[in-house]
Amino acid sequence: MSQIDYKEKLSVGMFLVALGIVYGDIGTSPMYVMKSIVEGNGGLANVDEEFIVGSLSLVIWTITLLTTIKHVLIALRADNHGEGGIFALYSLVRDYGKWLIIPTMIGGCTMLADGVLTPAVTVTTAVEGLRSIEAVDVFLGEGQFVVIVITLAIISLLFMIQRSGTSSIGKMFGPVMMVWFLFLGITGFWLTLGDLSILRAFNPLYAIQVLISPNNKAGFLILGSVFLCTTGAEALYTDMGHVGRTNIFITWPFVKTCLILNYMGQCVWIIQNHTNPLLQNLEDFNPFYVMLPEALRPVAILLSALAAIIASQALISGSYTLVREAAGLDLMPHLNVQYPSETKGQIYIPSVNNILWFCCALVVLYFQSGSKMENAYGLAITISMLMMTVMFCVYIGVVHKHLLAAVVFGLVFFALEGVFFVSSLGKFMVGGYVAIFISLLVLFIMVSWYRGTQIEQAQNIFLKMQDHLGAVKNLQNDESIPLFSHNVVYLVKGDNSEEIDRDILYSILDKDPKRANAYWFISVITTNDPYQKQYEVETFGTDYIFRVNLYLGYKIKPSVNIYLRQVVHDLLATGELPKQYKRHSIYGPSDVGSFKFCMIRKMMPQEGDIDYLDNLLIHAKYLIRRIAGNPFQWYGLETSNILIEYVPLFLAQRQRQDRLERV
Repeated sequence: MSQIDYKEKLSVGMFLVALGIVYGDIGTSPMYVMKSIVEGNGGLANVDEEFIVGSLSLVIWTITLLTTIKHVLIALRADNHGEGGIFALYSLVRDYGKWLIIPTMIGGCTMLADGVLTPAVTVTTAVEGLRSIEAVDVFLGEGQFVVIVITLAIISLLFMIQRSGTSSIGKMFGPVMMVWFLFLGITGFWLTLGDLSILRAFNPLYAIQVLISPNNKAGFLILGSVFLCTTGAEALYTDMGHVGRTNIFITWPFVKTCLILNYMGQCVWIIQNHTNPLLQNLEDFNPFYVMLPEALRPVAILLSALAAIIASQALISGSYTLVREAAGLDLMPHLNVQYPSETKGQIYIPSVNNILWFCCALVVLYFQSGSKMENAYGLAITISMLMMTVMFCVYIGVVHKHLLAAVVFGLVFFALEGVFFVSSLGKFMVGGYVAIFISLLVLFIMVSWYRGTQIEQAQNIFLKMQDHLGAVKNLQNDESIPLFSHNVVYLVKGDNSEEIDRDILYSILDKDPKRANAYWFISVITTNDPYQKQYEVETFGTDYIFRVNLYLGYKIKPSVNIYLRQVVHDLLATGELPKQYKRHSIYGPSDVGSFKFCMIRKMMPQEGDIDYLDNLLIHAKYLIRRIAGNPFQWYGLETSNILIEYVPLFLAQRQRQDRLERV
């Protein structure tokens, strides 16, 4: 059965897989949404029934509009061969405007910022739940030192196990999340039975009324806390490629029901207990834990900790995928990607893992409490959702030519998400700046890499390969020059088989002439089809020059060594590549000789005719490239015979006014 067929198959197993992969982030929202709303209004002593019902109505309709309607009913239909996410969406619309790279980069960088904040806020909030148990609260003592130590230990362990793969523990994610959602739903339903009048919160008029109510001391800024209930909604679209559209359609009603039941239960409990002076003076008040009988709180804490770990794992794995897809679209450097388990699609990027761990630890140490982290949480996602809305409008209106539908979609969701964005800005000075700082840092990397690549491509000089066949043949026949290798392989850009970069011909003919039996020019072209694997070859009518285009989907690791081996054997079988008779080998004689891989890398000259901003970005790209490491790891050539040659970036030199005089 094909991968897509398997994912779309309805079964208990796939139901559990979807729960474990997709809903970790949004599934942990009940741990802090009502807590944040109450704190934002001045604490438990300052809320009343009208405020709580209106707040619940805001939560219900936010989940309905932004998650159910936008992400489930609309976004899931914008799939790229079964794949979802911002880069998959960009692949669908990029031919309709170069400017679309801007919302793509902004959306991508804010999603990566979310990958830093989610583990920090969810794990910290779960650990803080221990304070709801009196004996444990005494052990934790005053202050947050012990809480921070436990949080950092959990987060560090989570990042450490990434290198060995998480497929074994991943099998438990689905059942654990099933228990978690059942726990949310059952406890919420049980408390809701205490006051069924809470059902009036389904009337959206209560949501509108609370925004202008004098009892709402936060005003429209309450939406910054309400928005936390839908963080993780983007995962329903992003993870479509992992579990399939149908499984999300089937699982979301169950998840939404459990979430809303829990929010209702919390609100009923708050209404019944908001005048209790003991609760009003309670530090780190969190209704999610306090509403439960004390005997049940350890179960809630254990489940919330497991759910927080699963949510964090989903964001960490998602960050790896985002970075790899961004690199495939030339928005980030090519990093070393590892495959730690047999699970299809599971990847591990050491450098990304280390950076995420370091940033998560810094966030925990800087804020030191879940309530403070919540101020940073959400702002980046509102920006991401706005960018996705821009791209969905293009997809609906331009790609599918439903202009009216695109206008309606844009007006509705720009208005909704715009209001949430403005309200989230109210948290900028009390923590939101951290999310923006992380996003801007990632955005600078993307812009530097993208613009630097554009500058390099603008300076490239291409020559007709046909015009230089004779020169290459003369070099090949010149036995006075030692044989450099049986096969010389250059990794090149672009898919134009007729042309060759002048720097490559200069490397072959002028800069240490490289005599070989065959010259290979290989270009890896990332396609919109995530799992495409095809190639084409141009020989120019020769048996010594081979221009190969590898067409690989953005989800496919570009293992050039493996694919080149197949191409070579195919050409040997057709007779297009002469046998090379390699005599000396531990495996015995071979029809294929030695290979040497060459890559040309640009360097910035001391002086170039380039403006200040472009000069900054090109230098930033080369600095990032040095930090990112060996590009051959990206191409799967770590164990190959490799040569890297540096050439100056051919920018027009400024005319110097001072000339040397001979004496």
